[in-house]
Amino acid sequence: MNPTTRDTLVVEGGHPLAGCITPQGAKNEALQVLAAVLLTEETVTMHRLPDILDVRHLIDLLKGLGVKVDNLGKGSMRFTAEKLDTAFFEGESFKQGGAGLRGSIMLLGPLLARQGWAMAPRPGGDKIGRRRLDTHFMGLQALGAKLVPTEEGGMYRVEAKELRGTHILLDEASVTGTANVVMAAALAKGVTTIYNAACEPYIQQLCRLINAMGGRIDPDSIGSNLLRIEGVDRLHGAEHRLLPDMIEVGSFMGLAAMTRSSLRIQDAAPAELGIIPEVFRRMGLQVDVQGEDLWIPQQDHYTIDHFMDGSILTVSDAPWPGFTPDLLSVVLVMATQAKGSVLIHQKMFESRLFFVDKLIDMGAQIILCDPHRATVIGLDHVHPLSGIRMTSPDIRAGVALLIAALSAQGTSYIDNAFQIDRGYEHIVDRLSALGASLHRI
Repeated sequence: MNPTTRDTLVVEGGHPLAGCITPQGAKNEALQVLAAVLLTEETVTMHRLPDILDVRHLIDLLKGLGVKVDNLGKGSMRFTAEKLDTAFFEGESFKQGGAGLRGSIMLLGPLLARQGWAMAPRPGGDKIGRRRLDTHFMGLQALGAKLVPTEEGGMYRVEAKELRGTHILLDEASVTGTANVVMAAALAKGVTTIYNAACEPYIQQLCRLINAMGGRIDPDSIGSNLLRIEGVDRLHGAEHRLLPDMIEVGSFMGLAAMTRSSLRIQDAAPAELGIIPEVFRRMGLQVDVQGEDLWIPQQDHYTIDHFMDGSILTVSDAPWPGFTPDLLSVVLVMATQAKGSVLIHQKMFESRLFFVDKLIDMGAQIILCDPHRATVIGLDHVHPLSGIRMTSPDIRAGVALLIAALSAQGTSYIDNAFQIDRGYEHIVDRLSALGASLHRI
């Protein structure tokens, strides 16, 4: 499917859902571990790769770089980066392809470590506000890389005769920035310590993969914000299975609440979800952990909690183990039909709440205080949302609007629906299997 703004989802709302759904492999982990295959000439096998646009896009870039890719079926693939085609950097397909995918910036670290230089176009991705890249380059420069000007605008080039381990204090706990530095440090000379490192489960998975490839990342430091990495001369092949996507898990929780449905989220890895289930519980949703599954019983009403002093609940994003910003859109939509009110505080991105005008048009009561904060007054299903035509601005807002449409009275049209496909695998088929009424035109 070619992404197009004319790609539209037609959603008939008001249908209760029921059944079991299994989350896909984690999108954000996939983009990191796929970049890591460039660290070795040997074969790396991945399992539970999600079949989504952003992952397909990055795999196409890997193929262009000369990586041999074997599709084993059911989300399993083999990658062998024995010989790299550096001429691909000069072609339009790399410039355009990388510019359309923010995850392409993570090719810099492994390529720099592998061959002493790398190029990357200025990446695109979601339009959710300023997303600077300083942390990536400051970390690589600390290891000995130089940022080299290029004749063409919109391209970055880094070079290093040799990468040497050092102590690095990251200026922010950037997930992709941490991933880039970790991959470069894995093949650097000596020991690297990274302080203020991101410690999301996806970074932990990347570290475990590198160790499976023969890397020496201190296991006791994995999961903390102080990583210790002893560089090695070479890495070998390995096998890796991705975690379930925590953002999908949270999206399905919000979907169950809004449509007043009972859902079983299978193989959800509750131990890796951090504070996410508790935030949804504070929003009034019953979430039962049953082994590796989450059971969400049907609830006609759910009541938002408040703080101990009686003040209005605030849900805000924070670096892990805080609440992920990728689920704030879902929590905001869920709040529109809760009993009570909540303040949603999006700290990291200044444009991520700008989709609320669509929800207001659907009948939601939301006060957009500023680019970072919105107060939601729950309607307790007394006044259901109404279907309208709207446009998906990014992945997470897109799925939030889809959840709103599935709960609304009447028919909604969501244009730019390819944005949802960038992060959610076969979403129409999977939701239809639960009883949702939607199709693509």
